[in-house]
Amino acid sequence: MIRKDINNIEAYKPGKPIQEVERELGLKNVIKLASNENALGPSLLALKAIKKGLEGIFRYPEGTCFYLKKKLARCLKVSESNLIFGNGSDELLDIILKTLWEPGAEVLTSDITFVEYKICGTINGFVVNCVPLKDFKFDLAAIKDAITPKTKVLFIANPNNPTGTYVNQREVIDFLASVPENILVVFDEAYIEYAEAKDFPDLVPLIGKKNIAILRTFSKIYGLAGLRIGYMIAEKSFVECAERVRQPFNVNSLAQIAAEAALGDKAYVRKTLKLMRQEKKFLYRTFASLGIWFKESATNFIFVRMDTDTRKVFGQLLSKGVIIREMSQYGLNNYARITVGTRKENLRLIKALKEATE
Repeated sequence: MIRKDINNIEAYKPGKPIQEVERELGLKNVIKLASNENALGPSLLALKAIKKGLEGIFRYPEGTCFYLKKKLARCLKVSESNLIFGNGSDELLDIILKTLWEPGAEVLTSDITFVEYKICGTINGFVVNCVPLKDFKFDLAAIKDAITPKTKVLFIANPNNPTGTYVNQREVIDFLASVPENILVVFDEAYIEYAEAKDFPDLVPLIGKKNIAILRTFSKIYGLAGLRIGYMIAEKSFVECAERVRQPFNVNSLAQIAAEAALGDKAYVRKTLKLMRQEKKFLYRTFASLGIWFKESATNFIFVRMDTDTRKVFGQLLSKGVIIREMSQYGLNNYARITVGTRKENLRLIKALKEATE
């Protein structure tokens, strides 16, 4: 009964949950710096909206995210017809691939990026081809050269997860000029709100002018990872086709209410960005003093390399109640991805790292 290729698909490995670590190791006050959640928690405006919306959870959610769509369209200065929402941006990857699939179609992405591109592509019957990063950054020239007549979609995480690097405006514009119009270029911008560099691409104005789609999420800077809500910005005709693939009621009512409220909490976003600037600088200085190599990041996490196998370091930190993300799933056994936390969390991380690497 089971499809023959299912054992060739490597399941996604999420960061260990706090509750699981506390239960398994008998620990308390475990901190999680593995899944790039907002260190400040959710917006208080979002929490207030959720509490108010609880009384309506016996009803099915509004199927098109009507009110959230109107507000987000105004914020982005796009038409409502350019937006579609998903149960996290992960579901939108699946919707995109289902919308584009045809026999023999190929997905093209990087070898070290969000693993769901490969997993979801394979599940949906695509041949997935991967191009190496260059200096831990998407190599757009190599991706262009790897395009074949069967290529249907390119996935580019910008900023990239897990390396925290980005491709800039000039690089992207030059790249798009060389990509055939029958190929969809998907820019996954899950961390865009953290990317404050002046040359970071502004791609929304290109919707409808270039063959692109943009994925974004409320899981990162907006602190709503547990509610699972993301969105895609794309050309109207592609959104119309994707809507035919989307499952009904795919975004729950509390997620919609919380996301709408979070969009209006500008002070919360400013506070988060201030914390990130401050704490990244602190961690950069500390990592350098400890001899830990790192890549400066356009996100809320830092990609690091150690002198020892980070699977061992991961286990040692875990025993001290600190969860990070080791990178062995990518074949990078000496690398880790560490979410930037509060100062209290970061001090605890540093203490645990010193003890683990002595």
